[in-house]
Amino acid sequence: MTQERALEILKTGGNVFLTGEPGAGKTYVINQYIAWLEAAGISVAVTASTGIAATHIGGMTIHSWSGIGVRDMLSPYDLDKIASNEKTSKRVRKAKVLIIDEISMLAAGTLDMVDKVCRAVRQKPEAFGGLQVIFVGDFFQLPPITRAGEELHYAFESAAWHAARPLICYLTEQYRQEDEMLLGLLSSIRRNEVEEEHFTLLSEQTEIGYPDIEPTRLYTHNADVDEVNRQKLAGLSGQTRKYQMTGQGNKQLQQGLAKNCLSPELLELKEEAMVMCTKNNFEQGYVNGTLARVVAFDGVDGYPIIETTEKRRIKIQPTTWEMVEDKKVLASVEQLPLRLAWAITVHKSQGMSLDAAEIDLSRAFVFGQGYVALSRVRSLEGLKMLGMSPTALRVDPRIVAVDARFHGESEAADDAFGDMESEEVAKLHQNFVAACGGRMPQAGEVGERSSSFERVQKESTFEITKGLLEEKKTVRQMAQERKMTEATVWGHLERLVEDGKIGVSHLTHLLPGNFEQTEARVLAAIAEHGDEKLKPLFEENNEEIDYETIRLARMLYWLQQKK
Repeated sequence: MTQERALEILKTGGNVFLTGEPGAGKTYVINQYIAWLEAAGISVAVTASTGIAATHIGGMTIHSWSGIGVRDMLSPYDLDKIASNEKTSKRVRKAKVLIIDEISMLAAGTLDMVDKVCRAVRQKPEAFGGLQVIFVGDFFQLPPITRAGEELHYAFESAAWHAARPLICYLTEQYRQEDEMLLGLLSSIRRNEVEEEHFTLLSEQTEIGYPDIEPTRLYTHNADVDEVNRQKLAGLSGQTRKYQMTGQGNKQLQQGLAKNCLSPELLELKEEAMVMCTKNNFEQGYVNGTLARVVAFDGVDGYPIIETTEKRRIKIQPTTWEMVEDKKVLASVEQLPLRLAWAITVHKSQGMSLDAAEIDLSRAFVFGQGYVALSRVRSLEGLKMLGMSPTALRVDPRIVAVDARFHGESEAADDAFGDMESEEVAKLHQNFVAACGGRMPQAGEVGERSSSFERVQKESTFEITKGLLEEKKTVRQMAQERKMTEATVWGHLERLVEDGKIGVSHLTHLLPGNFEQTEARVLAAIAEHGDEKLKPLFEENNEEIDYETIRLARMLYWLQQKK
């Protein structure tokens, strides 16, 4: 399902599970929907299953929003106490839409408690008291935390989920990874079809392919992360600069923001320190996960100047993390959007895109850790494996089974909405807005909850590559001009072919001199093994034909099939 279709469905007011692989654009769709709701005057509660996830989306945890706190069960007394709490009951009654991000990490019992609170406070028998509820996330990622001996139950196994009966919107576009072999590996993990060849592929990732990037190390345990960062910073000469976090608003909420903010309360830096940006600032040229090195400190205000992997120098100034409810800031903290980045935990990396990473999965201990870690990088060139346990790539068979069902339900929803007239869909949107007491936003009234720069960049990047291709540039020239890896450019070309944006004439200048003979061998290999993966085609030809030539032959094969 496309992002546009998912947004169309969200605007009807039905309950929805918005899912998709990492990089599919779930956060983008949710931000667009929130902007539309705010323009329509509809109150929306933005929450997440964890504090870290909540800071990413400018909301609060679902535990705080609902008033359940740290409870793992809800007695009649507890329910009555929460329902009679003025602040909690006011926010629950006022909301028309409830968004819960990172739903994979929310236990079934917790979701049932939220449902009971909503029904009690709103005094309505419908699921979640009649709120439109939007679950966002990917169950292949990190699961709920359970106590020793406690059975794991996912949110989709709860009574509340079944009562809500969410429509499934499974996003299928990909905006993070452009490396086909990495995408193939991640898809195999999701199907629980990891084979020896996948472990072999990862064991071959012994060097980062980008000479100018110092990678971030991903560990499964905090102790490893803290020790690596401490040792690396101590090993640098020069003066230590210290930056203390400040806060405003409700003190307890400030503490929650500080605890879950990826920037530390006390940030210590030196020149040459490896850092990672912890927030998006598209205008300044960095995003959450951008890797850089501190190259200097400003002589006027002392703020650090970082140099990104693209050799861009940026002065980093303080930014704020806020907890917002109904456009009112309840609390905020201010700090430099940086953290030391020689190492980070897999848990804290969820939601990031990393340029390069060294990953240690030798002590992976829960479902999803290996998948989350590997899906942080954009290509195998940016990956180095430090360790791997035999179970590091395992996923819960229950997730594999339910994912197949989600795919089917999403396709059915997509088909159903595709068959509807645009006027009929618009009427559904109007009815929902009217039922919520709002008004339909007019053209130009819907703002951006976050900058659209990233989205525009993602859409236009393929067109830029197409333009260079039309200038008869080679793949190496395009990579150098765009400051990309050659693997990324090849991925662009394949996407352009699949989307029908380029034809045979665009590729002829890339063909090597003896291409006709090698093309015949590649086509024979495709007849034997199919065209999904490159490695079997490479091996079928005794590793005598390079991957670039194989990719060209396969693209021409795709074009021929389109005729």
